[in-house]
Amino acid sequence: MKRIIHHVRRQPEHIKRHILHILTIVLGIVLILLWVYSLGVNLTNPDTKLKASNDLKPLSALKDNMANGYYSISNSENQQ
Repeated sequence: MKRIIHHVRRQPEHIKRHILHILTIVLGIVLILLWVYSLGVNLTNPDTKLKASNDLKPLSALKDNMANGYYSISNSENQQ
């Protein structure tokens, strides 16, 4: 490892930047792959599915209320 570090230190500035960019991209790809893998594991967990279902219930009630309100307003305008 020391040999690699000393070799990189002896390189010109533009080579160091290329190495930095390549390492940044590789580490970013590794992090994204880990995130996607953990996301897939979390989403297939039955507890997560149940929790997501329970979390969405208030939003569906809000959606139903808004839709019913819109229909009642549009129906009252059509009847007049």
